[in-house]
Amino acid sequence: MKEVITVANMRQSDAYTIANYVPSKELMYRAALGVYRAVTWRGSVGILTGGGNNGGDGYALASILAGQGIDCRLYRVSEKFSEDGKYYYDQAVAQGVEAPLFTGEEDLSGHDILVDCLLGTGFSGPVRGLFQKAIQAINRSGAYVVSVDINSGMNGDTGRGETVVKADLTVAIGYLKGGFFLGQAPQHVGKLVVADIGIRLLREDFYLAAPEEIVFPHSGLCLDGDKVDLMTPGEIEDLTKNGQTVPDVAQELALRRQKLIRVLGKNSLVTDGYRTYFIEDGPYPQEIKVLEKA
Repeated sequence: MKEVITVANMRQSDAYTIANYVPSKELMYRAALGVYRAVTWRGSVGILTGGGNNGGDGYALASILAGQGIDCRLYRVSEKFSEDGKYYYDQAVAQGVEAPLFTGEEDLSGHDILVDCLLGTGFSGPVRGLFQKAIQAINRSGAYVVSVDINSGMNGDTGRGETVVKADLTVAIGYLKGGFFLGQAPQHVGKLVVADIGIRLLREDFYLAAPEEIVFPHSGLCLDGDKVDLMTPGEIEDLTKNGQTVPDVAQELALRRQKLIRVLGKNSLVTDGYRTYFIEDGPYPQEIKVLEKA
């Protein structure tokens, strides 16, 4: 089984790891190294960066690529930098990487590979301005697209988004996010791999498992029993309120009904209210791979 976590858990676990085990600059380098190892690099590479730590991952990746003699160019969609991002940006520029500001008029079709480091898991809501133009430019480029940690524009808990990067490969940093298996995510994620960078997980949220691996010892229910209610994603979403996600509502219903709730879709979700699983019966089972620790 593989852990699947919420955005809040990822943020808190990341902060805990930085405070107690691994400096933030080292984690950023490990994330970039994980992306570097996940891709077969070829031709011209363009890296689009935002102003947060997701952009910092892109700057660290540019530094690694430059050190390996791989042609790459940065497109800065924000003039802002995180502290660690600025550190790796300076390294990349010192190695000769060009880093112009993105204007929205660029034609990115000349690149063989584009790396999406625009918006991280902390993003929610509609994409606007230059970020929207950058995502649209990526999607019409015809290049091989790699999204770092999450597809920019997609909500990490719900899988939804109006303007979302459509990737050929998504490299999740640390752990899988629940949004990868919900909403429209299967249309955007492509091949999915996980780069283990040594983040100490504070709690377990969900799991990704094959049907035969799923057990519910707390409730005593079983997946092939008669106490299973089947629901569609739309039926569950109609019941959401106050920021609830599909897993939240499914868990609440399972506890209330004392049954398993199975939400059908490309990646089924099943819960007894105490433990929640995403079932490996969708498009991802042979595609999800955990890379060795960077």
